[in-house]
Amino acid sequence: MNETHDPEVVREAVRQRYGNIATGATTLVEAQETTACCGSAKPASSSCCGADAQSRTLGYSADDLAAVPEGANLGLGCGNPVAIASLRPGQSVLDLGAGAGFDAFLAARQVGPGGRVIGVDMTPEMVTKARANARKGGYTQVEFRLGEIEALPVADGIVDVVISNCVINLCPDKRPVYREAFRVLRPGGRIAVSDVVARVELPEEVKRDLALHSGCLAGATVWAELETILREAGFVDVAIRAKSNSDEVIRSWEAKRGFEHAVFAAEVTATKPGEACCGEDCCGGGDAT
Repeated sequence: MNETHDPEVVREAVRQRYGNIATGATTLVEAQETTACCGSAKPASSSCCGADAQSRTLGYSADDLAAVPEGANLGLGCGNPVAIASLRPGQSVLDLGAGAGFDAFLAARQVGPGGRVIGVDMTPEMVTKARANARKGGYTQVEFRLGEIEALPVADGIVDVVISNCVINLCPDKRPVYREAFRVLRPGGRIAVSDVVARVELPEEVKRDLALHSGCLAGATVWAELETILREAGFVDVAIRAKSNSDEVIRSWEAKRGFEHAVFAAEVTATKPGEACCGEDCCGGGDAT
């Protein structure tokens, strides 16, 4: 167990873990006993303990799985944020912690060629993999940028919808993440986030465990605190709901410790105040960066 709360130590542990997953240097099971895809009781494979099967548990359809380039779906996540994002053609979407591009490519299908999708990830190996997948799939309206989601490499007010899948819990401090999401959204824009949220305050020994943190468990924010963070960032219409099969999702990651009593797979939605724009001049239009 690593007894540290140093944010840079946490970030480096996360970066190393997911960098190794991106390059195939380790499988998720080999990375550590607690994984972000399939519990250690399940056999490892080159497809992330059966990434397709895991993704169906998270809420993806067979059509979703067939639509993306091979290698885009690593079986990571705790839900399907695109399914709750209500995307429309022509919109601009930002994916926080885009990984190999799975959700970004699904979002691109919904916003169409007139829309735009930006994926941001702090792991260079993931960005490299996502860019290769975009070229392979011919996704000309999708781009991937290297950066930390606490300081997004994205201009103010250019995004209609921010999505994210089981990434924000990995950040040592969630406040700057949601402030940045608020900054890049247009008035009337919204977030649609799948993440792990705590039912109760987690024990200190769990919070100090880097393996549990990079495995998407120890960094979960308590439900009421998360709602406060969102409202303080400026969001309204805040909703934090447990997925209908939350316990199944948590157990599919971690087969031994029984964390489903302490955390849940959540669907988080909220809106930036203001009048939403839905015409060609604002939804995905313009030369904003």
